[in-house]
Amino acid sequence: MAGAESLRPRRRATVSVDVGGVLVGGAHPVVVQSMTNTDTADPDATAIQVARLAHAGSQLVRVTVNTDAAAAAVPEVLRKLADLGVSVPVIGDFHYNGHQLLVEHPAAAAGLAKYRINPGNVGGKRHDENFQTIVRVAIEHDKPVRIGVNWGSLDQALLTELMDANARAAAPRDARDVMIEAMIESAMRSAELAEATGLRHDRIILSAKVSNVRDLVDVYRLLAGRSDYPLHLGLTEAGLGMKGIVASTAGLAILLNEGIGDTIRVSLTPAPGGEREEEVRVAQQVLQSMGLRSFLPQVSACPGCGRTTSTFFQEMAERIQIHLRDRMPEWRETHPGVEELTVAVMGCVVNGPGESKHANIGISLPGTFEDPVAPVFVDGKLDRTLRGEGLVDEFIEILEAYIERRYPSLERPGPPDR
Repeated sequence: MAGAESLRPRRRATVSVDVGGVLVGGAHPVVVQSMTNTDTADPDATAIQVARLAHAGSQLVRVTVNTDAAAAAVPEVLRKLADLGVSVPVIGDFHYNGHQLLVEHPAAAAGLAKYRINPGNVGGKRHDENFQTIVRVAIEHDKPVRIGVNWGSLDQALLTELMDANARAAAPRDARDVMIEAMIESAMRSAELAEATGLRHDRIILSAKVSNVRDLVDVYRLLAGRSDYPLHLGLTEAGLGMKGIVASTAGLAILLNEGIGDTIRVSLTPAPGGEREEEVRVAQQVLQSMGLRSFLPQVSACPGCGRTTSTFFQEMAERIQIHLRDRMPEWRETHPGVEELTVAVMGCVVNGPGESKHANIGISLPGTFEDPVAPVFVDGKLDRTLRGEGLVDEFIEILEAYIERRYPSLERPGPPDR
């Protein structure tokens, strides 16, 4: 799709949607969300994973609601989260039978912060009736909905309609273009039906997710040009490990740089036994690398070369990154602004001092054949020189002291002694 419409940049959504207290769209920051992979019918496992995702920084967490047992467990999941002190909005993901589950389980309908509807599988001949049933429940409980179109479950009746019309055209378009048009039409027609049913304009979020980066960019450029609803971005199946991270980053970065997208998810397939929270960290890093949001102090480290045959600086950079990540839950509450901190851990004299001066705090370690000293720079100036086996611990102590000084604690003093 190389037409002018597909290349038209657009502002972020002008409409803002309140999802359980988290504002999506408008002038609000891009929201990071994730989804559990537990059986929602197991409230203990689901509540624990929701809490872990929220602790990692997911502002919205979606859970599958696919059976009566899962729907019945939703209130218990929410109670367990409240007991854990976790207040993240929980979204219900519905396919095929959402119109039944939301009606038959009003406690779940009331407790969920948002409903995700897939217009491609709400019911063939009874599509509109089932869709409207979900919308009416949303209206009754004052809940927003995400109309989430997926190319893997696209409305086949609509796709057939557009394919037939394309076949009759004097100059038929490529099948890929028709498929993308069908996704956009599905989202827009569903939004129109939701509003005609009575759902407010500011209670709707749209998504049109695919698994190919170029398709993702094209479909969202077009969708963004045709609506002012907030848009949820992400590849529907990003994949495993490096492939999933790179593909998600490539697609999200292009769109976010054009001002498209109001909430994102990185749908990684976790490695066996891997952490679900990895998808949250990747989404945060995309936004932070783009300069759109700050979540965690950033550690810059050189890649290494023949001048840095030791792995010491790599190990030090990793240890500092882990230290920052472990400390952030506390710092986020007590040291506002610390997420914008920059730290440099460099491996030799070539770029070490310069990069360290550009960071808030940095250290230039000795490369091969260099003097065994490590100058530390604070706010662009040489602060001191470290040496010896304990320099990592010393640098972390300097880092902690810098944070205390640069980002004063918000902890309130206790009551005066009597």
